[in-house]
Amino acid sequence: MARTWELWGNVIIAGTFALPLAALAVLLLSRRRARRGHPAPLRTALADVGIVVGTAPWLWMILTPGSGQEGVSLIPFRDLAEVLEASWETAFVQVGGNLLVFAALGALLPVRSARLASPARVAAVAAAASVLVETLQYALRLGRFSSVDDVLINTAGAAAAALITRRWWARAETDSSVLR
Repeated sequence: MARTWELWGNVIIAGTFALPLAALAVLLLSRRRARRGHPAPLRTALADVGIVVGTAPWLWMILTPGSGQEGVSLIPFRDLAEVLEASWETAFVQVGGNLLVFAALGALLPVRSARLASPARVAAVAAAASVLVETLQYALRLGRFSSVDDVLINTAGAAAAALITRRWWARAETDSSVLR
């Protein structure tokens, strides 16, 4: 865990300092949408900013150049099995981190838009985003290992987060557009 703080403490600190800016962004965005007659200005502003604030730090970590093993693994569950055979700390950080990468997206996308308010749609969006991130890791030669297991775990985390927020999902009558 100390190693994790050493590597990513700056992301945590930056994310913490970004929270007041995120609150200001919600305020300004909701006011702007209210003036334009948006059906749910505060709800959608919170969701939009929450998706960005909850996902950006993870993307920062994932797309930061590393000095580890490079490569690609397209065989499902092989890398996951290796991670689970490692120490519990390594497994916790690897699996937990991958579950959280698109959790904010999964939790808030269906709150934002009735059209995306289903676990399957959230999973499809998260899977596409995860494939993009894994492809970027490989294509940009960031010293990182791209794995189908990361895509699967990222997608599972987003779908689980969507199910957790199901109570607050947008309804068709309160949300007439996906992204205005």
